Amino acid sequence: MMFEKTKGIWVRVISIAILSAGFAQVSFAGTIDTGYLVEADAHAASLDRIQTMLAREEVANEFRAFGVDQSAIEARLEGMTTAELIALEGRIDENNAGGSALGTIGAVFLVLLILEVVGVTDVFKGI
Repeated sequence: MMFEKTKGIWVRVISIAILSAGFAQVSFAGTIDTGYLVEADAHAASLDRIQTMLAREEVANEFRAFGVDQSAIEARLEGMTTAELIALEGRIDENNAGGSALGTIGAVFLVLLILEVVGVTDVFKGI
């Protein structure tokens, strides 16, 4: 009698187990190329450096003055490839805010030369 009562439960449990066995998930594992990891790391690093530079207040103010939305900048940066990000980062590094040291020295020399010619200073008298 006890077997008859539990027979229906056991039939249901075994049926569910058999049906569930057919839906096993299959996953394929493979190796990850080192170049892929290096490129992903370079992409993340370049994107982080550019976003840090763009987050500065004076840069954000300039973009607002030109009517550029911050979300548009973020969307454009996310769509760039690693090579494009590295090229952009190189162009940003080339155009530093103070200009080149040689240009600054030349400008100072030119100002001193003009002041000397006009007679305001006597900088070059001892030379």
